Amino acid sequence: MAVTTASCRRGARFQPRSVARKPRERPDGSSLNVALFIACFNDALFPSTGRAVVTLLERLGHRIEFPLGQTCCGQMHFNSGYRDEALPLARHFVDVFGGYDVVVSPSASCVGMVREQYPRLAEDADAAFADQVGAVVPSVFELSEFLVDRLGVDDVGAYYPHRVTYHPTCHGLRALRLGDRPLRLLRRVRGIDLIELPDAEECCGFGGTFAVKNADVSAAMLGDKVSCIARTRAEVCTAGDNSCLMHIGGGLARLNAAARTIHLAEILAATEARSGA
Repeated sequence: MAVTTASCRRGARFQPRSVARKPRERPDGSSLNVALFIACFNDALFPSTGRAVVTLLERLGHRIEFPLGQTCCGQMHFNSGYRDEALPLARHFVDVFGGYDVVVSPSASCVGMVREQYPRLAEDADAAFADQVGAVVPSVFELSEFLVDRLGVDDVGAYYPHRVTYHPTCHGLRALRLGDRPLRLLRRVRGIDLIELPDAEECCGFGGTFAVKNADVSAAMLGDKVSCIARTRAEVCTAGDNSCLMHIGGGLARLNAAARTIHLAEILAATEARSGA
């Protein structure tokens, strides 16, 4: 099912047109099927991020397919101790995405769930599921690692004339070990003024249900992060997870700070022709 940026209305959930799945062609002529794993957080609250991924990869000569059967990956359930409830969601994920060569997601935390926790769920499940996990997990990529490692590009033709600082989210930093991949992409964005974030590797305090169960600690961690962002005098704080950006954005808004938050994909999708970001 092909996806275009015209598929979604601004402010609406990510709603691609459904067409028959077709193999995509690699430069050497062999077929490559690329699926977008949007993650439910983005689908429900930040559809502009999904549109940006489509815009970006189409500009690089690829077309994305959006499996309409995708649902939650089960991260919230697993992290809250509900392994039995997470297992059916994991089974569904590998069923939905099992037919693709590559699965790309603009969510480091959800990719971390698939890559790190699905093998653990499979240890206590049947052999058939374990085989499916073994086949699907290596094909699942966070956006920046797909661009840098799989496509071999760091200049995606982006233009973003703003002062920007980058927050490396915990799942991207510690689970996926993305390293400097997002920064390599940002450094090649034309017009950008990229400012290093002090104490960048410190958690923002979100952590999913952690922010609810440990609200005081979470708020204190957020305060430290927002203070560091303010020190950069950045217009924009970017990251690879909208969950963390929502948390940070809330802290910035409560302080009436000038900085705003935007997902990495939306910066990489921006061009001079689309410079209203």
